[in-house]
Amino acid sequence: MIRTRNRAPTRSARSSFRARLVKAARSEPGRIRRVLVLALPTVWGAVAISYKLACPLAQQTGLGARIVSSVVFFAVGTGLILHVRQGLLRELREIRAVAGAAQNVLIRPLPPRLDGLALAAGQLSADRGASVGGDLYDVVATDHGVRVVMGDVRGHGLAALATVGAVLGSFREAAHDEPELGRVLRRLERAHARHLRQRSRDEHPATLGAEPDHPLAEEFVTVLLLEIRPDGAVHALNCGHPWPYLLRPGAERCVEPMTGGDPMPPLGPFPLPAELAPVRCGRVLPGEGLLLHTDGIEDARDGHGRFFPLQSTLTDVVRRRTVVPQAVLHAVYGRLLRHIGGLPSDDAAVLVLRNDRRRVPVQSGEPVVRTAHKVL
Repeated sequence: MIRTRNRAPTRSARSSFRARLVKAARSEPGRIRRVLVLALPTVWGAVAISYKLACPLAQQTGLGARIVSSVVFFAVGTGLILHVRQGLLRELREIRAVAGAAQNVLIRPLPPRLDGLALAAGQLSADRGASVGGDLYDVVATDHGVRVVMGDVRGHGLAALATVGAVLGSFREAAHDEPELGRVLRRLERAHARHLRQRSRDEHPATLGAEPDHPLAEEFVTVLLLEIRPDGAVHALNCGHPWPYLLRPGAERCVEPMTGGDPMPPLGPFPLPAELAPVRCGRVLPGEGLLLHTDGIEDARDGHGRFFPLQSTLTDVVRRRTVVPQAVLHAVYGRLLRHIGGLPSDDAAVLVLRNDRRRVPVQSGEPVVRTAHKVL
């Protein structure tokens, strides 16, 4: 006689069982919601049909009976409308949550501090309901220094998101891989060209193998690349983008454009020069800051056609105060919205950073001046 013995379930079997329980528990609210979506309209319809067929009052033709019937059907219709409205609002919230998550992956929120720099950035999209558009920015700490990109895709809103993704994706890799800033810019140019070629094949298959004769051939991206060295020296490559502002609280001229000569053409219409030598624009000393922006800020106009006075706004904000990136950001956007009296007609991005590094005193036998980060 062969005996059988009940064996205890193995660890893998118990784990699989628990996983099925967790999955069932998580899916239960979704099932209940789907049942309610179908059940509630059915109940409302059943109430209306039952009243019409079974209630004696519904068969009468008097004024009072008609008023009661109208009230009943009005209540049923109102319930159906509210039910549909609730479903649409729930779907809208879910869509916005998904869109917000996707936008945060594309233009990821910057940390408040990075390699001794305090940061704050924001963007206003020209498309209602979108938090990102055709402007791009990012800051990464690398072995070659802190590298910053600020750019503006031709056009605005959601139609420019694909180009933003192509340029930012290339920057986030090249900033770490390339020791020279010029080679980073070269990588951005190639990524932008590949993106336009792929869009050309997808949207205009008839032009495959030939020069595209459509609006994609004229798309461009303005790009400003900065490299902030440990001593605060700023090196830049500018392709048709506005130069940043240097913020020096307490100085006689507390807000000055940090320029490096004439910028190169934007990426797209013309090839980059063979030699890409970064220009040294100056230094950001401890306590000083930089403000990078897109042309949607200074090109914003009020009802009388006057441009937004960005430099005077920054002067009022930092004249006798410490550069606080979040405070500068809020002040610029607050005055910008009051100036234009509504939403901007073009995407408007701002990035503010402050140098929180401080010098370490030179020790005996140490000829090199090092930098360290101030602990706030």
